[in-house]
Amino acid sequence: MKVLVTGGAGFIGSHVVDALIRQDHDVIVVDNFATGRRDNLNHSARLFEVDIRDEKKLAEIFERERPEAVNHHAAQIDVSKSVKDPSFDAQVNIIGSLSLLENCARYGVRKVIYASSGGAICGNIENVPADEKHPVNPISPYGVSKYTVEHYLHTYNIIHGIDYVVLRYPNVYGPRQSPSGEAGVVAVFAMQMLRGERITIFGSGDKTRDYTHVFDITNANLLSIRSDSTGIYNIGTGAKITDQEVFDTLAKVLGYSDDPIYTDVRPGEIYHSYLDSAKACRDLGWKPRFGFKEGIIQAADYYKSLVGTFE
Repeated sequence: MKVLVTGGAGFIGSHVVDALIRQDHDVIVVDNFATGRRDNLNHSARLFEVDIRDEKKLAEIFERERPEAVNHHAAQIDVSKSVKDPSFDAQVNIIGSLSLLENCARYGVRKVIYASSGGAICGNIENVPADEKHPVNPISPYGVSKYTVEHYLHTYNIIHGIDYVVLRYPNVYGPRQSPSGEAGVVAVFAMQMLRGERITIFGSGDKTRDYTHVFDITNANLLSIRSDSTGIYNIGTGAKITDQEVFDTLAKVLGYSDDPIYTDVRPGEIYHSYLDSAKACRDLGWKPRFGFKEGIIQAADYYKSLVGTFE
């Protein structure tokens, strides 16, 4: 199958590209390298350095390549940035996605896999672990923009017959996650520990997240491409891990001895979030394979190899 992957040089998107190529799919990557890295890129994929907001350039790619499926990972993912500049967040996540969907409709794409966010969309989760029927009350512009595209996907399915799978992600971690931004607690903590820096925890350390390994997330994308299912699916382990547990586990693995600094929770940040993925297990045949401690050891080894890279 010919698959176009937006954000295919990014953290998750690049793993999806690698896995698709291993399964002999023909892969096209669209990435503007705002956060993606060229050394993540699989050279067996054809690269177009284009912003998804540029509908005209996207049209040229679609007309030339005629992809059968689109895997949409390109996004503005910084919650704090979305609070400071909600217009930019909407331009990338909503307008950019609409640009992509218009081309999907125009050039006969059969299926779209969309990377959404379970925690950011639901807001402060009332009934945990949250399933797909949990009330949607985002508390950040980022959550609003990701959820809005889910509605557009449903609309394009009704009007244009484009099948779709929405994968609502938890906190994803693992190799290639950048430690330079605010997203990615495991990556940020690991690199700061390796540099001998003090760690800042926003809050008292009791915020909880569902940490799921990027290889498990990649597998969910592969299963979605093959599946006949259309709809919304939570992807996550269902386990709640506190910020303090992330700190303590990494500190033990990396031999870090300093205490963290505790400060105020950031605006728009969710306090508790973990997901029920029973529907994905049933319909997609997905299940997580990596335990948290096993994944942390692997991630720590990866960041050891990168010391000096993200200065």
